[in-house]
Formats: sequence, structure tokens, C-alpha cells
Amino acid sequence: MHSLNIELNELKKSNNNYVIIMAGGIGSRFWPQSRISKPKQFLDVLNTGKTLIKSTFDRFQDTVPIDNIYVVTTTEYYGLVIDQLDQLKPENLILEPERKNTAPCIGYACYKIGKINPKANILITPSDHIILGEKKFEAIVENAFKFVDRQQALVTIGLKPTKPATGYGYIQYLEDEANLFKKVKTFTEKPNIELAMTFIQSGDFLWNAGIFVWNVQVFMKKFEKYLPEIGELLKTVWEDLNTVKESAIMNSVYSQFSNISIDYGLMEKSDEVFVIPADFEWSDLGSWSSIYDGLDKDYLGNATTNNMVKIYDASNNLIVAPKGKLVIIQGLEGKCVVDTKDALMIMDLNKEQEVKNFTSDLKRDKLEKFL
Repeated sequence: MHSLNIELNELKKSNNNYVIIMAGGIGSRFWPQSRISKPKQFLDVLNTGKTLIKSTFDRFQDTVPIDNIYVVTTTEYYGLVIDQLDQLKPENLILEPERKNTAPCIGYACYKIGKINPKANILITPSDHIILGEKKFEAIVENAFKFVDRQQALVTIGLKPTKPATGYGYIQYLEDEANLFKKVKTFTEKPNIELAMTFIQSGDFLWNAGIFVWNVQVFMKKFEKYLPEIGELLKTVWEDLNTVKESAIMNSVYSQFSNISIDYGLMEKSDEVFVIPADFEWSDLGSWSSIYDGLDKDYLGNATTNNMVKIYDASNNLIVAPKGKLVIIQGLEGKCVVDTKDALMIMDLNKEQEVKNFTSDLKRDKLEKFL
């Protein structure tokens, strides 16, 4: 009976549906826990028992066939992916020769899949997001796959905002009560607090989750229209994709790809872009405050990832320390304390953007071994 249920579940999944997990970022905003040698997608930042990339991989196993899940990363993270995703088919690990932003990596992966299956519907997702309410998410994904299978459209998932966040991009849509999918009106990069408050009050803005869904033929057509430099290069290597020649040819052309995001290069320029509003719990874990928001807190607003932390006369702090390490905090308010084996950072939690300045200073002072 158990094997029969597995077979029935597999039948529910369309062999034309694919997932691409982007896992090449360095997570610099999560220094000192996230390092170039092991960035945040390969860490269990919330002490759930799973790394972020493992949670992302598992999230889609009930939605698409496991053989249709791909991971794109850089060559330096090959070993980390193989170690953490033992169910990933080796041929489904796509290695970028160098880091080039999201448009080249998504284009490369989609063209590879498009050559294997010209009917492919593809979902693109970051590897380092937290999603709670898995059933709600699965329903959104299934609806998105069905929509792009019959519509010549690009789809993105938008989250109903719960606060005027300045760390997320926003999507404005045209209201259409009769349809689940809404036509996108504008994309806006991370706003200041005043503009974010205006977005919330207007009621027609969503957080941009950075999750995209499209049919591969529609994507390639629009990609070659709006990103012709990358599109033409991918067309020239088409015959070598998924062959023994692929690695060498991609190594030779990848440096010619523009360093541009898929949002700016394609989504903001394309017509027929739709957003599906969603209300599952989500965080892009883009800052230390987003970690603080995602953790349980004591009655004084303190959050920690370590049950060996003792707190006295302190409030509204985030304490991140290695498991098993005793940490005692007294008299702090509104601080972010991150302790690792070779670095300790103590900063105002509301000044988390300063982390980039810290890492820049380390480079300037030739302290790259700590990055």
C-alpha cells in the first residue's frame, strides 16, 4: 500500500514541471556566520536541523519529480551541494564558471532544461529563503505551473506585506477580483520607509519574493528579446548543452555574459508579466533582523539560536552563538551579537546594513581570511 501511494503521488506530478534552485551567493550580509567558503544557504541559521538549501530542496519533492530539481551554483560550492543534497542527480548540478548575477545563471539553466524538454514549465527559487505554511505554498506553485502551461506569460510570486519593510522589493499590480493572477503594473526596488508606508496604505503592492515561473519556450523568446547579448551567446552553445563539450564551451563564453539581474534585465521590461498574491509566511533572510523576526522571543524580546544563552537585564537582542557554548548577556538593549570560532560581532540590530562596511574594511586591511 505504501509503494502504491508513492506511485500515485508521482502520477500527480507533471514530468513537464521543473525547479531550479539558485545557490551561488556568498551571503555577505550574514557575516561573520556566513563566509565565502560556506555561505548562509549551506548553514542551519535557525537551528531547525536542516540547512537552508536542504530545506529548499525538500520543499519541492511533493510538487515536481525529484529528477526535475536542478541546482545552479559556482564551482567552489560543488562539494557543499553534493554533501548536503544526496538525492540530487549529479547531472542536475549546474556549475557557473564565475558569479554573474541572476540573469546569466537563470538563462543558462533554463536553456539546458529547454533542450532536454521543450515543453518544460520551470520555477526559479533562491536557496536561502524560509517558507512556513508548506501546503499554501504548494497550492500556489501548482496553480502557477498550470497558468504558464496555457498562457504566454511570465509569473512571479508576491507576498502580502505585513509591515512597511525597506529590505524587500515591491510589486504593484492591477486589481482583478475575477482572476487569481494579477497583471503587474510596476516593479520597485527597496524603498525608504516613507515610500514603503505609502505602498502598504495603497493596498495594491506586494513584496517581491524573487520566485519566478514560466514555460521555457516563452522564457527563451522573451530572454532573447530583452537580453539579446546573453541570449545570442546561449544560442551559439545550444548544440553543446548537455554533452561532454558543455563545460569547456561554457568556460570559454561565460565571461562575456552581462552582470545583470533577471528582475532588471527581463521582468521589469517584459509585457505579459503576472503576479500571484500569496499569504504564506516567508522571509528572504536578507539581514540579521530577518533572523530576529523569525525566531521565538522571551518576554523581554530577546531571541537566540542557542539554548545555552543566559540573559540578565537585557531586552530586544539577537544572540547567535555556536551550539553548546555558554553565553551570558547582561545590560544590552537592541543589539545583534554573533559569535563564531574566530570572530565576534556586536552591533545595533537596527544598523544591520553596516555589515557590508565591516566586510569592506576587512578587505582593505588585508584580513580576507576572516571573510
